[in-house]
Amino acid sequence: MAISLKNRIVLITGASSGFGEDAARLFAKEGATVVLAARRMERLTALAEDIRAAGGQAFAIPLDVSEQSQIEEAVQTVLDNFGHIDILFNNAGFGRLDWLERLDPRRDIDTQIDVNLRGVIQVTRAVLPQMITRRSGHIINMSSVAGMIAAPLYSIYAATKYGVRGFSDAVRREVAPFGIRVSGIYPGPAATEFGQHSGDNAVKSSLKLPHWLWMTSGYVARRTVGLAKRPRRTLIIPWYYRIIIGFDMLFPGLVDWILKEAFVNRFHHDPQKTRAGGHEEHEGKNQENP
Repeated sequence: MAISLKNRIVLITGASSGFGEDAARLFAKEGATVVLAARRMERLTALAEDIRAAGGQAFAIPLDVSEQSQIEEAVQTVLDNFGHIDILFNNAGFGRLDWLERLDPRRDIDTQIDVNLRGVIQVTRAVLPQMITRRSGHIINMSSVAGMIAAPLYSIYAATKYGVRGFSDAVRREVAPFGIRVSGIYPGPAATEFGQHSGDNAVKSSLKLPHWLWMTSGYVARRTVGLAKRPRRTLIIPWYYRIIIGFDMLFPGLVDWILKEAFVNRFHHDPQKTRAGGHEEHEGKNQENP
């Protein structure tokens, strides 16, 4: 039997675009009060106004999940105004995709870890005490199929999403006695702003998945709200990625060989030899995370 979301207080990080924005609209349609948290306040304010104009309840608060003080202040603001948080949707995240030696140590590596992993951990830690006291709550963590299968170019992104997976499993077992549910979502490719902020490089621009393989942001958001209504440990979407994940687990050596022969050998070159041959390296554009 589905859980009613009416009058639930839902905190959504990374709510200014993509999965977070679409999920906020859907949660509000279900009768929940949505608290929108992200760095881009102008977009949050516009989203909150849209939701209220449609008859829903929405409030915007500023939050950079890489800043501990902002996490504590944001969670306390929600508790001061609403008394509790029923559902936490840890959605904030971004990716920088490139060969590891080309990633900027701070902008591309540390910031990904701060936002994608540390942010999830610290927001959850801040929200948990009141859930434990109330013996109720649901934490939904947005991971990725990169948290199940580690692909070239995704070294840091995959590390953070594997971390979210391990964190979700461990916390779920910690808080189960208190009636708190923890779920992990592992989506495959989806049409969001992710690609706009993942950096530009020759490999990424030359490898484009067929359009039919991409999910819409709205579809992932619908599955997220469905997960809140019918909680379970893990949601992998689309369904056929379960087959791909299973193949990677059963035949890792074969997957290594396929990726090396079909992808890595083709694109990954020694930068010193590239320079010696008179070719300039392609510099990726680094953009701010949403």
